[in-house]
Amino acid sequence: MSMLSAPPAPLDPASIRSTVENLLCDFLNQQEEAAPDLPELALFTGQLRDMLTTGGKYIRPVLCVAGWLAVSGQTPSSSVWRVAASLELFHTFTLIHDDVMDHSDTRRGRPTAHRALAARHQTHPDSASLGVNAAILLGDLALGWSYELLHHPGLTPHDLGMVRPGLNALRTETLVGQYLDLTATGRPATDARPAWRIIHYKTAQYTIVHPLRLGARLAGATHGQLHDLSAYAVPLGEAFQLRDDLLGVFGDPGHTGKSALDDLREGKQTVLVATALGRSTPVQRHTLQELLGDPHLSQDTADTLRDIFTATGAAAAVEQMIADRVGTAQRALCDADLQPDATVFLHNLASSVADR
Repeated sequence: MSMLSAPPAPLDPASIRSTVENLLCDFLNQQEEAAPDLPELALFTGQLRDMLTTGGKYIRPVLCVAGWLAVSGQTPSSSVWRVAASLELFHTFTLIHDDVMDHSDTRRGRPTAHRALAARHQTHPDSASLGVNAAILLGDLALGWSYELLHHPGLTPHDLGMVRPGLNALRTETLVGQYLDLTATGRPATDARPAWRIIHYKTAQYTIVHPLRLGARLAGATHGQLHDLSAYAVPLGEAFQLRDDLLGVFGDPGHTGKSALDDLREGKQTVLVATALGRSTPVQRHTLQELLGDPHLSQDTADTLRDIFTATGAAAAVEQMIADRVGTAQRALCDADLQPDATVFLHNLASSVADR
């Protein structure tokens, strides 16, 4: 692994992304060099490089570094970079398997892993199934390597002891959140509680809470500082997913990089859907229940659903929920025992989540 000779300026997301991306590419190169008798491995490392270098926001590594700086205010240690890189590779694993489960065709404006891998074997008698199966293997490899990244002299036994519980909780909670998502999909209901549980475990804890706390723990955070970061991270994580749910229905695919039909075709149980069902007239409710989950939903029919989300006030209600949670997150920083520069960054990050 190459040395990190030029650490980025504190809390510069672009530089943090570049540093973590370079670390991951170096790691993939090492895996190839360590297996000279396995030329097939290049297929997997190449696909991972494509995913890691095109379009990702690297929000989890950024938050991991932010957690460190919020507590220490010092240049990030090599341990922080390894944990940050591990988070991004774990995230890549989740995207690969999530796209398989959701039968998604695009991710970040490009073919999903299983579609890209199928395209490499167009002469195979069942290239689609081969692509799915190869993507499952690719995800398994990314998951394993995300933990392999932590086996490095830069991470002392003390460091590993600090982060292992958080990483294990992240892995477990993400799996449970995905399971809850799978069981609720195709069963739209007025009860929003299942959707909130999915948000808590699949997004809030995974995307915001754990990355921030992992970086903070490595910096020696106190119980009070961890509490302050959680008070900020939980509502922000909820706002993040609520915005994602709106973008999944109303977003421009050219901007989001994913279809605005997939969630509707699958009948995802979201707070938006539950709110619309709860506020709808009998006719509107019948239309929602009839069309949500239709795998052949057209753009025109999707517009009918969007009109109902707007007419019932559900879309506006979710926008208010986002604003309320962003406000709660920002207020949690007011008296937090954190470094000033990091506090400003986290405050601005919350605003960007609301407006993306």
